[in-house]
Amino acid sequence: MLPYGRQSITEDDVQAVAEVLRGDWLTTGPAVTRFEEAIGALAGGHRAVSCTSGTAALHMAYAGAGVGTGDEVVTTPMTFVATASGASLLGAKVVFADVEEDTGLIDPAAVDALVTERTKVVAAVDYTGHPADYAALQPIADRVGALTLADAAHSIGGSAGGRPVGDLADLTTFSFFPTKNMTTTEGGAVVAKDDAIAQRAHEFHFIGMVRDADRFEHPDQGAWWYEVHELGLNYRLTDVACALGLSQLQRLEAFKQRRAEIWARYNEALAGVDGVRIPVQREGVDPVWHFYCARILDGRRREVFEKMRERGIGVQVNYIPVYWQPVYADAGYQRGMCPNAEAFYAEELSLPLFPDLTDADVDRVIETLTDILG
Repeated sequence: MLPYGRQSITEDDVQAVAEVLRGDWLTTGPAVTRFEEAIGALAGGHRAVSCTSGTAALHMAYAGAGVGTGDEVVTTPMTFVATASGASLLGAKVVFADVEEDTGLIDPAAVDALVTERTKVVAAVDYTGHPADYAALQPIADRVGALTLADAAHSIGGSAGGRPVGDLADLTTFSFFPTKNMTTTEGGAVVAKDDAIAQRAHEFHFIGMVRDADRFEHPDQGAWWYEVHELGLNYRLTDVACALGLSQLQRLEAFKQRRAEIWARYNEALAGVDGVRIPVQREGVDPVWHFYCARILDGRRREVFEKMRERGIGVQVNYIPVYWQPVYADAGYQRGMCPNAEAFYAEELSLPLFPDLTDADVDRVIETLTDILG
């Protein structure tokens, strides 16, 4: 089976991890600090807080933004459930805005029609690695006093309008799962332009621990003293994971280039094929393509999905509209509320895309798909 996605691990990666295993720090130590500094630099010079997963990063970002009961978070249904669930867990109401018909990205016009004085965060997703239109989303959020959040699980290393992912929204979250653009095994990070929000996210992921003596309610204690002012969770990443992340960062640009080559190869080969619609790229956007989103037409997506897998091609579907999930359906969300997203989902088929995929592998995928469609 040709996998849908796969990590790329070299001997340099293995050696970087081994060095940490032979050292004094395994959990939160100097490698975490170096990794956070490197992620922050890549993301426009803002503070980064590492964590155990992209899901944890979203939970931390919403907590750092002060999301709670009575607030609303406007987001896209074309994403993994964690983009919404992190806000729901904090008591917020999630409001789903429809997506653009061609890109699958959240539609700023739909967001504009849904934001209210209760909107705390507008959360976009850089679907497939293509940054959302933050230049349009930011003034909408600013108008109602909300923050923008980029769920950039797919897009680390990309840019739009000459600005890097991490500098496009008030808050940005990354995922370092093995199939993503780089990996720490499991892992994630939050980047915040506002240092106060970053600090709240840090404390939330550090079990709520405060070590700033100027903020102590009970000062003049010993050097061991800390206080917990708000409850948090243990979402801390380890030195072992960050050693791998630092090593992977050295190859991120090469990963990006190879992903772009594969994406272009698919696009060129499938452009004239009946029964399939190829993805688009907006002007001024430099993506890091996470997967290749083919649109299978004429109601044939399930047929093609099953036949591709039968022939050893690990295709996937990304994503089931979030509000179709029982946990949201039971809360009163109705099918039909975002017609573009539902139509997009009905056709979407993700083809294999990862840096170690060879041209021969790509050609095999293309030939198999065109044969099935023919």
